[in-house]
Amino acid sequence: MKALYSLLRHDRALVLAGLASVIAIGWVYLWLGAGIEMDEMDMGGGEIMLMAPPWTPGYAVLIFLMWSIMMMAMMLPSAAPAILLVAALGRKRGTGLGAPAAGLFALGYVLVWTGFSLAATLLQWGLDRAEVLSGAMAVSSATAAGGVLIAAGVYQWTPLKQACLRHCRSPLVFLLHHWRGGAWGAVTSGLRHGVFCLGCCWMLMALLFVGGLMNLVWIAALALLVLVEKMLPWGGRMSRVTGAALVAWGTVTLVTAFWSHGPAAG
Repeated sequence: MKALYSLLRHDRALVLAGLASVIAIGWVYLWLGAGIEMDEMDMGGGEIMLMAPPWTPGYAVLIFLMWSIMMMAMMLPSAAPAILLVAALGRKRGTGLGAPAAGLFALGYVLVWTGFSLAATLLQWGLDRAEVLSGAMAVSSATAAGGVLIAAGVYQWTPLKQACLRHCRSPLVFLLHHWRGGAWGAVTSGLRHGVFCLGCCWMLMALLFVGGLMNLVWIAALALLVLVEKMLPWGGRMSRVTGAALVAWGTVTLVTAFWSHGPAAG
């Protein structure tokens, strides 16, 4: 029994160290600008406007990496309880997997958000082609920003959001119902957990286009919101409060845009 507890502590420390390292590297990468060098355009009068580089295959890969690493930095903290439970259950069930099972589970989870990152990269390319993104990689239209805010707020109240959030908030219940044995089972279980997490948070990630993909404070605020929703006792109620706040914010944004510039603004 003592040997088992020793292995559990070792697995927990190993998994925590691995998660902390990946998350820290991700945030440092974002803080350093994600490898994206913005072009400067002199607008006259001492005003400088930042411009994103033109889209090339290399730049597209860079944007995809930015999204993928950003998703890991934002989402892995809230997935940590499930990943740690996988390590513990692997040992207790005598599979001998422990930390490796946790790593495979995390791999499946990350694969889901990598797929989301690919879709987000394509969306960003489309928005850039339509010339509706600012230099900070945020939608330049107040009307569009208000619409995204309202859509994200309404989604917070939907049954799908609430069902996915319940799965994310109860990792032990999730694993009891969805865990599959073996190495491939660990990956598929991670994929399942990632799908629930995606269903819970995809509209919150769309808000990155409102605050700007180069706005580290905005990115950190969204990551904190995800963490609060999934891990704090009142996180479930917080999602509805956040939804109401987003709808109100979006409505004010739309009204302000139409009041200031008329229907043709935005």
